[in-house]
Amino acid sequence: MATKSLGFAVSVTHLFGSKSPPKLCVFTLRCSAGNGERPWKTSGARLMLEDGSIWKAKSFGASGTQVGEVVFNTSLTGYQEILTDPSYAGQFVLMTNPHIGNTGVNFDDEESRQCFLAGLVIRSLSISTSSWRCAETLGDYLAERNIMGIYDVDTRAITRRLRQKGSLIGVLSTDNSKTEEELLKMTHSWDIVGIDLISGVSCQSVHEWVDTTKQEWDFSSKGHGETFHVVAYDFGIKHNILRRLASYGCKITVVPSTWPASETLKMKPDGVLFSNGPGDPSAVPYAVETVKNILGKVPVFGICMGHQLLGQALGGKTFKMKFGHHGGNHPVRNLRTGQVEISAQ
Repeated sequence: MATKSLGFAVSVTHLFGSKSPPKLCVFTLRCSAGNGERPWKTSGARLMLEDGSIWKAKSFGASGTQVGEVVFNTSLTGYQEILTDPSYAGQFVLMTNPHIGNTGVNFDDEESRQCFLAGLVIRSLSISTSSWRCAETLGDYLAERNIMGIYDVDTRAITRRLRQKGSLIGVLSTDNSKTEEELLKMTHSWDIVGIDLISGVSCQSVHEWVDTTKQEWDFSSKGHGETFHVVAYDFGIKHNILRRLASYGCKITVVPSTWPASETLKMKPDGVLFSNGPGDPSAVPYAVETVKNILGKVPVFGICMGHQLLGQALGGKTFKMKFGHHGGNHPVRNLRTGQVEISAQ
């Protein structure tokens, strides 16, 4: 990866007759041109949806053939957090924002130890990156992690199709030897419903989490006279959830998704967090049973998958939404107060 730095200085003069001398501000701009390969020289690719529609595109990142559920995300920024969010395991994420990759990637914003999604679908891939935190290009990042990506495809048309028909199973392939009939058959041989995806993203052993967000805009944890011990069940937990808890002064013990409730209660925690995660909550009855055995014995809270598991443990039923909510701008209305707030889902 070729990275170049450009230094420049700006003289800032105060207005309105201030007697303060001008200030000289020095900035460093880091630009990366990736591995020198231009995106338009990469191989062609095909995205076959289970409804029989096929979309030709150009590939970047890894090559091969991959099956997954195609969903769309309406976020304008944060593609790196999306790439490393374990909740997207088994899914192709289509970004509705057309231009992706202009800030490259860094290693501070990752939400997990690796990328779990099936692939990335975008309209336009930036051929250069510019950010003071940029470590490498998006294409290099995906290739190193064996994640497929495509660009130069009509993402608006695919999004409209998903809104009309619901999320569809798709096959992404750079293999020209595979016929369209073979690709279509693959879309009908796999389904995300009923599959335990949590076991593939959860940690394998108990460990303590101590890393904080280290951001100057964090809420101050001053005034809390005691440290709360939180046991976090890892169903695909995002690192920033753990960082936030640590920033508030919590002692955090992360446990695998199969960790027995009896062992958690032996730790005598002040609270238990059931985290976010991928897939179908009805496919993980062991997790529902764990939640049941903890309810009423210690304060609990759930996010995403954890929230759905709480619902099932309390007798509720979950069902698959038509195309799901993926983005940072979804309105939610409080049924008690009528207040509407914007949420990230």
